[in-house]
Amino acid sequence: MPQMLFIVEPIGQRAERGLVAGEAAYQRMLDFAAELQAEGLLLSVNSLGSAARRTTKREGGAQVWDGPFAEAKEMVGGYFLLDTEDPDVAMAWAQRCPAAEWATVEIRGVGPCYL
Repeated sequence: MPQMLFIVEPIGQRAERGLVAGEAAYQRMLDFAAELQAEGLLLSVNSLGSAARRTTKREGGAQVWDGPFAEAKEMVGGYFLLDTEDPDVAMAWAQRCPAAEWATVEIRGVGPCYL
C-alpha cells in the first residue's frame, strides 16, 4: 500500500511566519517534492488551505459546520503520497522533509478502510 506523509502543523503558524519566510518554506517544500520525484517515489503532493467545513449525516439529516474550529490545535497542512509500500522508506523521507522543522510529519499507509 502506498505511504502518505501528512504535514500536521499548528494553527496560525503560517500567519505568524509571514510572507517572506512562508515563501522560503514553500520553496523548500517544492525542492523536497522534486527530490521525491527524481527518486520515482512521488505519486501526489498538495498543500491544503486552512479554511475548512465539516459535515455529518445522522438520522437522515446532514449538519454542516464552517471553520475555523476553535477546539482544533492543529491542521493537516498538506501531504506527499509516496509510491512505496515500505513504511521505513516513508519514515526516512519524512525525517528529511523540511516541514519536520516546524510541524509534525505523520506517516500512514493508504488503502482500504478495512485494513
